Amino acid sequence: MRKISVSCKSVLKSVGTCWILVGALCVAWTAAAQTSAPPVAVTNYVISPIAPEQHLVEVQVFLPEGAAQRELQLPVWNALYQVRDFVQYVNWVRAKDRVGRPLALHELHKSLWQISGAEHGAIVEYQIFVDSFGPFGAQLNTHHAFFNLAQILMYPVDARGAPMSVRFNRVPEGWHIATPLASLPDGAFGAENYDRLVDSPVEIGKFQEADFDEAGAHFRVIVDAEPADYDMAQIVGQLHKIVAATTSWMNDRPFDSYMFLYHFPRGPGGGGMEHAYSTAIDLNADALARSSEVLSTVTAHEFFHLWNVKRIRPRTLEPVDYTKENFTRALWFSEGVTSTAEGVIQLRAGLLDEKRYLELLGGEITELERRPAHLTQSAEESSLDAWLEGDPYYRRPERSISYYNKGELLGILLDLAVREASHGQASLREVFQWMNQNYAKKRRFFPDSDGVREAAEAVSHSDFGWFFAKYVAGTEEIPWNDFFRGVGLHLVEGKNTTADAGFVASRNFDAPMTVGAVTVASGAERAGLEAGDTILAINGNPPGQEFSEETTGLAAGDTITVKVRSHRGIERELKWTVGARQGLTYELKDMDKVSPEQQARRTAWLKGEAQAGSAPASH
Repeated sequence: MRKISVSCKSVLKSVGTCWILVGALCVAWTAAAQTSAPPVAVTNYVISPIAPEQHLVEVQVFLPEGAAQRELQLPVWNALYQVRDFVQYVNWVRAKDRVGRPLALHELHKSLWQISGAEHGAIVEYQIFVDSFGPFGAQLNTHHAFFNLAQILMYPVDARGAPMSVRFNRVPEGWHIATPLASLPDGAFGAENYDRLVDSPVEIGKFQEADFDEAGAHFRVIVDAEPADYDMAQIVGQLHKIVAATTSWMNDRPFDSYMFLYHFPRGPGGGGMEHAYSTAIDLNADALARSSEVLSTVTAHEFFHLWNVKRIRPRTLEPVDYTKENFTRALWFSEGVTSTAEGVIQLRAGLLDEKRYLELLGGEITELERRPAHLTQSAEESSLDAWLEGDPYYRRPERSISYYNKGELLGILLDLAVREASHGQASLREVFQWMNQNYAKKRRFFPDSDGVREAAEAVSHSDFGWFFAKYVAGTEEIPWNDFFRGVGLHLVEGKNTTADAGFVASRNFDAPMTVGAVTVASGAERAGLEAGDTILAINGNPPGQEFSEETTGLAAGDTITVKVRSHRGIERELKWTVGARQGLTYELKDMDKVSPEQQARRTAWLKGEAQAGSAPASH
């Protein structure tokens, strides 16, 4: 295990210039220790995992001297674009002054409290239940603790932007702490404000750790999983390639250290959560064993987020409003085009070849074209409606598209269109680099789709109003071959017959898998399956994270057994014969004749670069 330094000097050296404010915090803590006085204007938290077997955590918030009346807010959402009201897990709250006398505490609404008599400082204490598995949750059990801190820490409304620290008390023997936060002299971890504090996940347990250096930076790799379920050397080898490919593509490295945190559960698990100096990723152990591609895919995606989302950030997501939804039209770019970049990174790293990349791209086109909602919901509207993703009906193909799916495709089309307009002199790489230079590095936020259009037009010296009007804000059918012709590819439509279980289902984060729709006249409908039923088991096994995983091995004529619980609480076991259905599929194939110019552009496209010999686009 790489130990975290406790000296202020080494913190600044190892973590980087972003910690200048934390360096000032260190000075404040040192001065406080010498004078036996509390740090001035710093909010201090103590988190105590008091009962891992009951998933109970106690939190103390030490407020410095200030106003007589203070308000504390517990966020209602974090990590997912869903209001989850974390206050539902708070058992009790109380307040006292610095010498232990009770202070008046008034609940203003479900997630906001007011303290009176706090002018000389105050201590707020509360107990909270935490058992939502990562990377989007907070969890404490007898095995480990994983915290997204916004889900358990109230913040003082009038001091959200002030320095903060957190210390972990009563940590079980043998457990260690991993977090991208900087360590402080008193054993705590510090941040310049609440937003930075809660953008730093925490893993506490008996994890395994490795580290490596790449691109001039230091990387920690934290893995919480059964040793037999992963190969640390293989993971580190992939990370070297991903980091090198990404930093070279962006020609930038806005950090000195970074932490990769992985969980490989044997039960449901999947997805990653980006942070400014780290990422937390959950992957099902069986899925990882079947293919290492799943690891490189999600890792490339989350690592690129440290630019796109954490630094190249839409104006509509700032400031974060922890009390209600932050609506934005830009998730098609912030999430979807990050998936475009994820493919480029894997190609550059040698983790994908052309054949596999085009196969995956054909699958994404098939996914979009199969959803009738692609004619009624735009990429911007899908972004705005992200807050509905927790509702099963919203996920139905006739109701919505995914801003991940269409956004990734729009990123590819934008890349091809920029190349065409600039005669190969610019690409998506230049679009990102322009936005990095003109927004991220100037500490500005981009104006949603208009900001992306501005960047595309700046590097290509062409008008892109048509692209954004038709395909980003609009729902016009995409003329795929018009875009792919420049790289010598065309889309081939086909038909295939697949097994049809007669229903679709989905799981929202850590909620049970729920039936979203049942096909009319199918075996599932005849057996009595209903929309809204909770799936308890499929063919005797608890459902995983994704419904598609549960039906992959089915063939027409097979018998499927599904155990469900109705909304009335009645459990039933249903059996029926799996049907068959025909559907359209799309593949990208070489045109009959691929010219040298088209081949040259394809080569550059698959490298994620402008064509060799072309003058670079101006920034």
